[in-house]
Amino acid sequence: MFTPEEIQARLRTQPFIPLRIVMSSGQMYDINHPDLVVVGRRSVFIGVASTENPAHYDSSSLVALMHITDLQNMPRPASIESNGAG
Repeated sequence: MFTPEEIQARLRTQPFIPLRIVMSSGQMYDINHPDLVVVGRRSVFIGVASTENPAHYDSSSLVALMHITDLQNMPRPASIESNGAG
């Protein structure tokens, strides 16, 4: 279980690193913008990002802190390497 302070510290990392919140049920929430998460004493409000603007949410979930099992850095997209050909 994570404390509210641990989650807030992760969200305030500069520069922000997108993260995945993993729940005891196996459900995962991808966080691409820190403003989409509000941390309370016992729960976390998570906004699911809009496709038009990732800083706005389309839907939301309220999850209990006691069910958060992991905070993972989001996998970075594979970089496209150039072979020098134009």
